[in-house]
Amino acid sequence: MQDAGLDFRLAPHGTQSPARNPRYIPPDSLVEVTCRTIHGRFLLLPGRDLNAIIIGALAKAQQRYGMVVCGLVYLSNHCHLLLQPRNARQLARFMNYVNSKIAREAGRLHWWREKLWGRRYGSVIVSDEPEEERARLRYLLAQGCKEGLVESPKQWPGATSAQAHSQGWKLSGLWFDRTAEHKARKRGEHVPKLRFAEALELVITPIPSWRDEPEHRIDARVRALVREIEDETREEIRRTGRQPLGRQAILEQHPHAQPANFTPSPAPRFHAHRRSVRRRLENAFRRFLHAYREASALFRQGKEATFPPGSFLPSPGFNPAPG
Repeated sequence: MQDAGLDFRLAPHGTQSPARNPRYIPPDSLVEVTCRTIHGRFLLLPGRDLNAIIIGALAKAQQRYGMVVCGLVYLSNHCHLLLQPRNARQLARFMNYVNSKIAREAGRLHWWREKLWGRRYGSVIVSDEPEEERARLRYLLAQGCKEGLVESPKQWPGATSAQAHSQGWKLSGLWFDRTAEHKARKRGEHVPKLRFAEALELVITPIPSWRDEPEHRIDARVRALVREIEDETREEIRRTGRQPLGRQAILEQHPHAQPANFTPSPAPRFHAHRRSVRRRLENAFRRFLHAYREASALFRQGKEATFPPGSFLPSPGFNPAPG
């Protein structure tokens, strides 16, 4: 599908090639973000300490950047977030802050000194159709169940918003000031584990299409989603005879281990319920991309260029010394 008069190709979504498409987030769009650990290793293995740190990192970043968080779940080797950023820059800053903190803290807990994340986060724009917003929240809540790990979203032992969606819409976590802790240790001070920990609350916000409804109705909608997932999981267990791995077995895994097969499926560029809506989103992106590439060509020639709103400017490149 291509707009008349526009002759260009899209780089595959999520590619790491030099031709990677510029980041594109229409203002205040709902966005599904996915991050995966390197090699699919279980470096996000659930545990009381890491769970609190993950929520604390998200809460601190929310405090700093004002991000609207509609849902989250951290499995052992990847995570999903449902966010509503104002623009691509806010999303980039928020995710950089969260992922860098989690990488340092998880590495500290699990004795991992190498790179933790496999690549930059992936983001998929969710259409404003109520059916699609609900579908993406359901997908997030089903994590752990659909992989055959637990029987209910509420049984997942890692950081998740499953409980918060129907219990106050807040999650509690801890933010550790490691700089202050390091300075105290250098001074020879005794440093208890929680001396430099700050208790924070992460606010979970309903998906946009539910926000005008009374709180009790939103809670009922979430409970209905959870029941759907539980019923579907029970039916899958009955059909296959395979029991979920279970909480204890999950927690006994080694964080440096990795699954035998780890081949993530490619993500779409957009999540949309209706084909016409997907087509509209694709056309808007193509217009953005066309304007961006035209401006980028002028910019690299040193000419005046106007980039489309909401875009990052390209790198100016390298100016070699004479000789």
